Amino acid sequence: MAEPGIKVMLVDDHTVVRMGFRLLLEGARDIEVVGEAESGEDAVRQFQELAPDVMLMDISMPGIGGLEAIERVLAKEPEQKILVLSAHEDVMHAKRVLKAGATGYLTKRSAADVLLEAVRTVSTGKVYVEPGIAQELAAERVSGSKSPVDALSEKEFKVFLALARGQSVQKIAEVMSLSPRTVGTHLYNIKQKLNASNSAELAIIAMRSGLIDL
Repeated sequence: MAEPGIKVMLVDDHTVVRMGFRLLLEGARDIEVVGEAESGEDAVRQFQELAPDVMLMDISMPGIGGLEAIERVLAKEPEQKILVLSAHEDVMHAKRVLKAGATGYLTKRSAADVLLEAVRTVSTGKVYVEPGIAQELAAERVSGSKSPVDALSEKEFKVFLALARGQSVQKIAEVMSLSPRTVGTHLYNIKQKLNASNSAELAIIAMRSGLIDL
């Protein structure tokens, strides 16, 4: 009798990307794709019914995005294994998703065999971080170097990223289910912590930290 495969749920807002990952994963005899979601909200709604062993999730998606989705999923099911597969190659995003409770972090430039290895590793409950990023994380710990962005709380970090990408306070409030006043308070605290006076300076800090593209 065949061993049951590792059940994977794909979460990415690009249909073609999901299709590619489905073909790649289902080419492995021990992995089965049990469902797909095109947004963080969609993932939070579906995952309990699909009961995947591993959620393979992008973090840059419209709506609540991957970070918030990770938190909402783990609030419902603390043991859920989540492997983030992101276009971001900076250490900052890796640190944030691992802090939020993700079980692993890979960039989308990873080789196919690395992705399969990561899915298998995460399914057993072990953490998997792409070797290059793991090396940077280790070097950062040894040197004790910190980015000013590290001082932001999780909510502040999400608001900071959204502002740096040009979203308005009103839009951020709608997406994060917060009042504009609360977002304004976060904005004030972010500016104080990062010594920034306006949104343009926040965008420059985000670029220098490798969090957004020029």
